[in-house]
Amino acid sequence: MTLHIGMVTIDTTDLRPLVDFWTKALGTTVENDWGEFVVLAPAVEGGVRLGIQRVPEAVGGKNRVHFDSHVADRVAEVARLVSLGATEVAEHAVPGLKWTVLADPDGNQFCVGQPG
Repeated sequence: MTLHIGMVTIDTTDLRPLVDFWTKALGTTVENDWGEFVVLAPAVEGGVRLGIQRVPEAVGGKNRVHFDSHVADRVAEVARLVSLGATEVAEHAVPGLKWTVLADPDGNQFCVGQPG
């Protein structure tokens, strides 16, 4: 038996704005909505689902797990995500890779990287 990741879930105290942000950010749709827990359809065939669930407490510092995405034009994608409500946190580079750390409207951090 092989373990695989079928869904990653984000906790939030403000469910609907976060569902709106991630639906637009990923260009996907709501697959299931159970009121306090929403599942977004995979953005690409065979991709991982994104769950968003309401929790009573706010995030306490940097999240321990985060998304790393890769795009052809990092600068344009960061600008698009900021226009949707993300906040730029930091930029980093190592040989062969540059990435920007962003936070979604609820403060959950994620990265957008580009080879280079």
